[in-house]
Amino acid sequence: MTIRGANSPDTPLVDTPRSYDAVLVMSFGGPEGPDDVMPFLENVTRGRNIPPERLLHVAEHYQHFGGVSPINRQNRKLIAALARELSAYGPRLPIYFGNRNWHPFITDTVRQMRDNGVKRAIAFVTAGFSCFSGCRQYREDIVRAIDAVGEGAPEIDKLRVFYNHPGFIEPTVEGLTAALGTIPPGRREKARVVFTAHSIPAGMATSSAYERQFGEASRLVAEAAGVESRYQIAYQSRSGSPQAPWLEPDILDVIAKLAADGNADVVVQPIGFISDHIEVLWDLDEEAKEKAGSLGINFVRAATVGTHPRFVAMIRELILERMTPTANRKAVGEFGPNHDVCPVDCCLMGGKPTGAAPRSVPASPGG
Repeated sequence: MTIRGANSPDTPLVDTPRSYDAVLVMSFGGPEGPDDVMPFLENVTRGRNIPPERLLHVAEHYQHFGGVSPINRQNRKLIAALARELSAYGPRLPIYFGNRNWHPFITDTVRQMRDNGVKRAIAFVTAGFSCFSGCRQYREDIVRAIDAVGEGAPEIDKLRVFYNHPGFIEPTVEGLTAALGTIPPGRREKARVVFTAHSIPAGMATSSAYERQFGEASRLVAEAAGVESRYQIAYQSRSGSPQAPWLEPDILDVIAKLAADGNADVVVQPIGFISDHIEVLWDLDEEAKEKAGSLGINFVRAATVGTHPRFVAMIRELILERMTPTANRKAVGEFGPNHDVCPVDCCLMGGKPTGAAPRSVPASPGG
């Protein structure tokens, strides 16, 4: 089976129109009640030998919010907004929702699609950057689901990643500008801006364009917002073994350095996430904000794109792009639009063959 996706400059675009009769929105999933938390985390870490005490530590983050991750609710809002967009402007396709780690599971959704007569679907993954857990693993999820459902399962393509699409960059700029606007004018021009993304194992980064895409998206937003001389990038939500190298610097270390350098204000833009789920609400709005406060630096967190109309319209544009390959493939910056079909060895986990998994709790950039 061909796994379709978007990563490599060495692979061709889809050069013939492709018809679809459904859209599949794919995401990480999250618990929706206190009793769901541990089973969810066990799903995330199955086969990875994560110590039970590590799971209990992460579970506390979810229990802080009543055992509910907002990610499913936010994705349902995104699906509702996309349904309105498709109804108004076309193509009028039904939308299905499938998660990797919690209900509704991808396999159950693919089975429902088969039962409803869906023959070919296009998948939108709620991650804007390419890496194993943000791209390839979802494509492997699709293959496993199709194999599990068996005869009659739909063919499913994946939309390209959108890190440099104007429909992602423009609302991110808007969110950053609004956040900067909350700082008094006398200090605003000196406020430091930090873009964050989920840290991933260094081995995962070496076989993907994750760092480059994160850096390019941050640069594009910083330039459009007029802060290109006072921004930097940082990583957050590291959750793997302390002995294994992960991408750095960590946001907490960056905040400490900014405070030591005498900065009064920091605006953090979680550009690696499309919605305010646990990694944003806990790691930034709780831990990072508390760290900044303890050091006497004002912390402001910029909004994620969520269901911004321009972002929702972008998803529709990406769908049409695959249905009409001669259409304008929108992208800003120096790298151009990502390609539609991944090579078989793209986004491996540290060079491991297909099926390798990141050892983290959880580590799915984006969402």
